[in-house]
Amino acid sequence: MWRGIEVIKNESDRHAPAHVVLSEQLDDSILMPGDVTIDVEFSSLNYKDGIALTGKPGIVREPRLIAGIDLVGIVAESSDNRFSAGQRVLVNGCGLSETHHGGFAERARVPADWVVPVPTGISNHQAAAIGTAGFTAMLSVLAIERGGVSGEVLVTGAAGGVGSVAIALLSRLGYEVTASTGRENEHDYLRELGATTIIDRAELSAEPKALMKQRWAGAIDAVGGSTLASAIAATQYGGTVTACGNAQSNDLHTSVMPFILRGVSLVGINSVFTPRQLRLEAWSRLARDLDLGLLESTTSTIGLSDTIAAGVDIMAGRIRGRTVVEVHG
Repeated sequence: MWRGIEVIKNESDRHAPAHVVLSEQLDDSILMPGDVTIDVEFSSLNYKDGIALTGKPGIVREPRLIAGIDLVGIVAESSDNRFSAGQRVLVNGCGLSETHHGGFAERARVPADWVVPVPTGISNHQAAAIGTAGFTAMLSVLAIERGGVSGEVLVTGAAGGVGSVAIALLSRLGYEVTASTGRENEHDYLRELGATTIIDRAELSAEPKALMKQRWAGAIDAVGGSTLASAIAATQYGGTVTACGNAQSNDLHTSVMPFILRGVSLVGINSVFTPRQLRLEAWSRLARDLDLGLLESTTSTIGLSDTIAAGVDIMAGRIRGRTVVEVHG
């Protein structure tokens, strides 16, 4: 028997919040089809997890599902010859906590194509600390590089998981980083990550003009809404803006002007359905380019029994950096 956090929808009222519970008596009979069975050691807490853990709609699409969009652990058994018992592996996204049981449990079974070996030099705890947030940040940095961006890069939602890792990566790669945050008490933290300039998020929160003064060579936006619109309107000629979040809003009120007059590129970042080859590239780059010591210093660890409450905290903006979930804790 093993434990897991289940999200149970109210089938009689689909608008009612889901019931979220830590189940103590689960067994392998509930595992979904897959080639690789994993003894899960760690997961992590992401904004999407907060939505699921607070019973809100939009993430979990099955009547009853184990939450957690990340997992890291040891292969227990595999019918796919790419993986063997005892191997360290991870899964990010791929439908975990949406249509497939996720990582907030001590056991998981998933298709082999979802599984990535934990890179040499990264511990299982560090892989969980990176998680979907760090993976998303790396995908954004790769898009910035493909766009040929050089110079100053804006990072919004800077004190969050994606923002924190993005700043650390960009700084180590030689970019100047402007961090946007509404948390005045996190300025020292952002400078430690490598931010050279910090601005109040209020500067970007109002509905922008079609074009604003050119400020940044590129931007990584994790919040959406008017913040993303402002980032686009103030990006320099030929710049690249990545969009990977919607914590502020799903809406984007902008115009074609930044695109046709300044040649700005807007690149969407989807970490759930990332092709396998790009997944492997992103994790290889994370192993090479991320300061793991800095990552550890910005990471907290909680047990599975504390995770439901932590979901409330991340939705309220009370968590900075990364949070690892020790599933046996």
